[in-house]
Amino acid sequence: MIPRGLLAASVALSMAMLSGCNTNANNENTVTVYAAASLAEVFSDIANQYEQANPNITIELSFAGSARLAAQIIAGARTDVFASADQANMARVLDAGYTTAPPKTFARNQLALVVPKANPGHINKLADLANNRLVLAACAPEVPCGALAKQVLQDAGVQANPDTYETSVRAVLTKVTLGEADAGLVYATDVVAGGNKVMQIPIDPGDLNNSGPPNKPSQPNTPNNPSQPRFTEYPLATITNKATAADFANYVLSPQAQHTLALYGFKAP
Repeated sequence: MIPRGLLAASVALSMAMLSGCNTNANNENTVTVYAAASLAEVFSDIANQYEQANPNITIELSFAGSARLAAQIIAGARTDVFASADQANMARVLDAGYTTAPPKTFARNQLALVVPKANPGHINKLADLANNRLVLAACAPEVPCGALAKQVLQDAGVQANPDTYETSVRAVLTKVTLGEADAGLVYATDVVAGGNKVMQIPIDPGDLNNSGPPNKPSQPNTPNNPSQPRFTEYPLATITNKATAADFANYVLSPQAQHTLALYGFKAP
């Protein structure tokens, strides 16, 4: 099981170990969960809560970009629960016939613009990212946060070309916290995870032309429907028929787990 106090190390270790088979897949008392990297802290807390209420059950967490997790599952990696940071990668797993129950959306997240605490690039708004002298980090287009970033930049009419594409949102956050990028496009919840090492630059709703998740039709601006940064939806599905896997999936949708998600900045589904 992942040590709860060493999240950064465990995320990296999980990414390195995502391959092939899982010897715990047939063990009813162990539930293996593949979860998007942006869920690292909150799912560790939720897993702790679940284990305290069910002392005979162990939740094993593996974090990586949703696209990579989906590819691993389709390639035969044995896991019990999949929590994606978007609907598109969950659809890949669903269409391939690997889910044992319909996916359920358990949270939403919005895009955020973060810079190192000292803000060396002197970035004050989203439009500043058009400055070619800045080093911009973003997720790869096939990663949920990358697709979301592309949509928001298009909505704002900002011609910005990322200098580095990462495989997960946490890799983008790391670039910013280490000062290797002047700015990064991450999720709102990653601002919390970055702590005092990063500063959030507000995305002015007035700069955007549309609202809604990138996999749904955009809504026009009206006085009663102001434009908002797009959001991504987080679906969860069981991959095996283990009763404990279904029970943990249901727990993520419970009021207690939903309260924990809200504490980390996630929005209700």
